[in-house]
Amino acid sequence: MIRRCDDDDFEIIYEIINDAARAYDGIIPADLWSEPYMSRDELRREIADEVVFWGWQEGGDLVGVMGIQDVQDVTLIRHAYVRTAKRNKGIGGKLLAQLRGQTSRPVLVGTWATAAWAIRFYENRGFRLVTEEEKDRLLERYWSVPRRQIETSVVLTN
Repeated sequence: MIRRCDDDDFEIIYEIINDAARAYDGIIPADLWSEPYMSRDELRREIADEVVFWGWQEGGDLVGVMGIQDVQDVTLIRHAYVRTAKRNKGIGGKLLAQLRGQTSRPVLVGTWATAAWAIRFYENRGFRLVTEEEKDRLLERYWSVPRRQIETSVVLTN
């Protein structure tokens, strides 16, 4: 079941993100890796910046989350994570379909350039990588990320 997350879900969202993000350890540049991957303060800032999380619930437990954020004239898919033990079961695809159905705006996704599985996930659902120049322009316009993250990321669009 897919449902909008609420304030009571904060800790479980935090846990899911940091469990699933372990896949990036050793994949993304070491200077951009941290433990935990996302701090509680960073998650609070994302929510304050109007990232709205939706979750996949199984047996009463939230096991996957994905955020959506309207920024200017586009919609961003943010922080898409499924618990390690529940990966490759279609949860991410169902969450993405739900969120895509909520907007008529162009949808953008940013991810790490070295996260081949994440890029493949979005490409298999109709997204395409933008050029390097377009990626830089989009990340600077729609995201608030450091220059180093811009250098090591990609953007996909529908």
